[in-house]
Amino acid sequence: MSEQEKQPPALQPLDLAELEGALGTCGVDGCGPENLEEATAGSPKHQVILPGSTIGILGGGQLGRMMAGAGSAMGYRFVALDPTPDAPCGQVAEQIVAAYDDHAAAAELAQRADVITYEFENVDADVAAMLAKTSYVPQGSELLYTTQHRLREKRAIEAAGVRVAPYSEIGSVDELRAAVGRFGLPCVLKTATGGYDGKGQWVIRSESEVEEAYETLSLARTELVLEKFIAFDKELSVIAARSPQGEIRTFPISENVHVDNILHLSIVPARVDEAVGRKAQELASRIAEGLGVVGLVAVELFLTAEGELFVNELAPRPHNSGHYTMEACRTSQFEQHVRAVCGLPLGDPALLTPVVMVNVLGEHMEPLLERMARPDDAAERLNVAPKVHLYGKHEAKHKRKMGHVNVLAKDVDTALAWIAETNIWRF
Repeated sequence: MSEQEKQPPALQPLDLAELEGALGTCGVDGCGPENLEEATAGSPKHQVILPGSTIGILGGGQLGRMMAGAGSAMGYRFVALDPTPDAPCGQVAEQIVAAYDDHAAAAELAQRADVITYEFENVDADVAAMLAKTSYVPQGSELLYTTQHRLREKRAIEAAGVRVAPYSEIGSVDELRAAVGRFGLPCVLKTATGGYDGKGQWVIRSESEVEEAYETLSLARTELVLEKFIAFDKELSVIAARSPQGEIRTFPISENVHVDNILHLSIVPARVDEAVGRKAQELASRIAEGLGVVGLVAVELFLTAEGELFVNELAPRPHNSGHYTMEACRTSQFEQHVRAVCGLPLGDPALLTPVVMVNVLGEHMEPLLERMARPDDAAERLNVAPKVHLYGKHEAKHKRKMGHVNVLAKDVDTALAWIAETNIWRF
């Protein structure tokens, strides 16, 4: 974004016929980089979107809600497009209730917003490409196109000079058997598209599972990829922010603990050597630069006992493992994302206090609310400050993410002691 453009230009209404014409040229499964560059060629670049402007969000979940909270404090207005009435973001911002691939709704979002972003990577990349052609979408659609497909994502990471776990594209059960023979057991078969929190994958632990794993995941009707199983010592992540001008800032590295393939804890500072933390941040910066990220990218990594780092996957948006930044850093990941997509200078991501983020799932809601209604003797005794964030979801389903708690403490062991003593997170 050039500094000369201090005010956002007036946005013109989208021509729906033009939108529909673009839709067919940029499908997630059939669009190449050339098509994406053509689709985004009309999007103005390097704008500065000042407070008072309206930010449009594709997606109205909890990430949009927290983004709107941070941006509203800075003076921005928000409008979200989401098919769920009274979605979490819709409770704190205006909402267009429509499907993500609704052309008329996309046109309305463009008319009402000065800049458009997205809050999760499974929004329709076609719609993002169409909007980028006639509206200001600083993230573009190419990053969505890349990260929505595991094979494309892995190749892009490798092109940035960063290692991923050895992998192989799988097109038949015979190819799967051969790849299992090369990688050894266990190994992980995944769908190339879709899947989150452990869905869309199968850990193959014996040769007898090969055929069943292939037949089961083939039902998704997408490419499959087999990954060598990395015997990791820790799971880590780094949130990197990049502005359109090329400024990059990385947040402190997070040590993550998963339960049933769902993030349970993010521990910061991570309990790793400083050299590992610096290396992880360097890798995240390299990926942000190599992929031309605007906004945030979450880089999930495996750390082996030998100190090697492998990238597991990317998320081009605010991330669950970055929620700790809301109270524990000088700039939260949500404010940083707003700053980046609006072309403002990035904020200081420095850590202010040790913190442990613990996710609140549906089964944790009742005991958490009961605890909130009475004095917290354990917090006072341990001198910790639990900060509760609930997302406004209407139904507390088992394993559904309903909120999180950031536990601020003098050290992470004390924060973990409070989490254990509450007896809310029982396994």
